[in-house]
Amino acid sequence: MMNPSLLVLALFGVFGFPVMALTAEAWTISSYAGTGIQGFAGDGGPATLAKLDNPFGVIRGPDGAIWFCEYTGQRIRRIAADGTISTVAGNGKKGYSGDGGPALEATFNLPHEIRFDAAGDLFAVDMSNNVVRKIDMKTKVISTIAGTGKPGYSGDGGLAVNAQFKQPHSIQFDRQGNLFVCDIGNHVIRKIDMKTGKISTFAGTGKAGPTPDGSPIEGTPLNGPRSLDFDAEGNLWLATREGNQVFEFDFKTQKISHRAGSGKKGFTGQSGPAKQALLNGPKGIAMDAQGNAWLVDSESSTIWRFNRDSETIELMVGTGQKGDGPDGDPKLCKLARPHGIFVDADGSVFIGDSESHRVRVLKPATSK
Repeated sequence: MMNPSLLVLALFGVFGFPVMALTAEAWTISSYAGTGIQGFAGDGGPATLAKLDNPFGVIRGPDGAIWFCEYTGQRIRRIAADGTISTVAGNGKKGYSGDGGPALEATFNLPHEIRFDAAGDLFAVDMSNNVVRKIDMKTKVISTIAGTGKPGYSGDGGLAVNAQFKQPHSIQFDRQGNLFVCDIGNHVIRKIDMKTGKISTFAGTGKAGPTPDGSPIEGTPLNGPRSLDFDAEGNLWLATREGNQVFEFDFKTQKISHRAGSGKKGFTGQSGPAKQALLNGPKGIAMDAQGNAWLVDSESSTIWRFNRDSETIELMVGTGQKGDGPDGDPKLCKLARPHGIFVDADGSVFIGDSESHRVRVLKPATSK
């Protein structure tokens, strides 16, 4: 017979929350693109047979295709509905060139994330160039819409193209079409009014610091604002890399709510109260239709889901050990420092499994 104390631990986990109550759903995971071998090959053929080079941000485009950027591949690639892969931007060389010309001839320097605006144009945060760039999807011409290319923290109140960033990482549009940028090196979130082209600081003080629960958005420090997304209500959610926490920014109350992560670095490996969880360098966040936050915990090579109703967090993918697969049971599928994440309309979750050089897809067992 099992020791009573061990039985309690098995049923309730390390946080005292019943683990079985959180694991009723069945999910499967599989490779959507990539062979697991780093490189560049396969354009024009099946994405599953292509070589990828550190896929980061991933998104479904308005054309129905899956798009992603390659951090060390210096490219943006597209997977069509029939599963074929192609390159849409970047010649594979590291640099900062090509503005005003074809996106395929441009150079990038460690692109992190891509997003589409309401008009269907593609935007990419070009991290080590300290800029945000735009690809006009009608002309396929690339341009810089924010940043001078030099690191710094300047330009608020003026045009975004004249502003300075310090290693911007994540971008996302709000309902009004404004572009928000995680300016992680400056420990702030910047906001670009896409109608006027002007930039401002939305949150953060310019210096790293603690973010107390319930604090005002204005004047409160952030500690490594790494990845952001908006929920269906229009509120902003943020994962802090150095802070190892998740926050919600309520636009009505102008308050910041602490949602997940104790602030201490680690990996508990168990489901339970979200605020008590130990995270290790979270670098991606995506909201689903139910208002739950999906989190990429890069340094533990895992994917977590924050349940908004119960305020609990559940381990969804990974073992806590770095590896490559296998497909099938997501709890047995090792990942390798994933970064990008996107929740599709049907609930499927796409993952940029960076150092496995794959894009993976997590699906509910009932999804086809």
